[in-house]
Amino acid sequence: MNIESGTVLITGPTGGLGRAATLALASRPTSARPDLLLVGRGGSRLDEVTAAARAGGATVQSIAADLASLADVRDAAARVRSLVGDGTVRPLRSIVANAGVSVLDTHGASADGYETTFAVNHLAHAQLIGDLLPTVTEPARIVLLGSNTYYENIFRRIIGVPAARWRDPLELARPTPAGEDAAPDAAGVAYSDSKLAVLYYAHELQRRAPHDVHVLVFEPGFMPGTGLSREHGAAMQRIGRLLERVPRVSSPARSGPLLASVAVDAAWTALPGAAFVVKGRERKVEDFACDPVREARLWEATQELLRAAR
Repeated sequence: MNIESGTVLITGPTGGLGRAATLALASRPTSARPDLLLVGRGGSRLDEVTAAARAGGATVQSIAADLASLADVRDAAARVRSLVGDGTVRPLRSIVANAGVSVLDTHGASADGYETTFAVNHLAHAQLIGDLLPTVTEPARIVLLGSNTYYENIFRRIIGVPAARWRDPLELARPTPAGEDAAPDAAGVAYSDSKLAVLYYAHELQRRAPHDVHVLVFEPGFMPGTGLSREHGAAMQRIGRLLERVPRVSSPARSGPLLASVAVDAAWTALPGAAFVVKGRERKVEDFACDPVREARLWEATQELLRAAR
């Protein structure tokens, strides 16, 4: 059985890359169209993308959840198990951990008290994937959203995007204490740390996943106009949308169908487990982004943080 013959779960489907990928999957020919489970914040935007995907001919179920609340994530996973178990949707064969945030202030905390960027970009998806692995039908695929911001290059240095500064995951999960000034680039570092965590988690997840569950990390490219930058204000998003017209700058319209393909198409099966796919091509990660000691520690700390939130 092919992955596209089952169900794809995608988080963050209401805007930007997630919406584009959702509609690309929904508009596929009937023989190559999966069922869809859309996990995102409840409200008109989730309702709208659900209706648009159904209009494309897909079987679609939406599940309202705030990924900044691990209780919400656990409830969403329980709902997925129910929908798959009673045959409302076909077997679950792909999980696309697309949702993400980029905050302005690392003083902010999730409902569970964890730094918001780390909580949403890593912990929420670790909870969801861990809860759903027993429900997945093989062959299956798990796609995590990565970013090259985890390391510095000339372009990112020029525009002021800081690289990751890895610390123990329990430290990464702590918000900046009230009354304590955060470093000027703390929010950017938190985002880059969360994306380095995605790579470490992908490597460890591939080691621990069932034999025919294939893990991939997808980097959609620099997309300055998406909802990821919503905390940076409407003006910044307008500038971002203008930048998307520049050649080689990515946009949801260009990267969304690529993410849809990575989620289901057989062409990606030949890639090694936890491969890093940048805009349609496998790329080697920096040497420090493959570290079995850090990866095992992240896994252990993640389980500790998830248990503490119950």
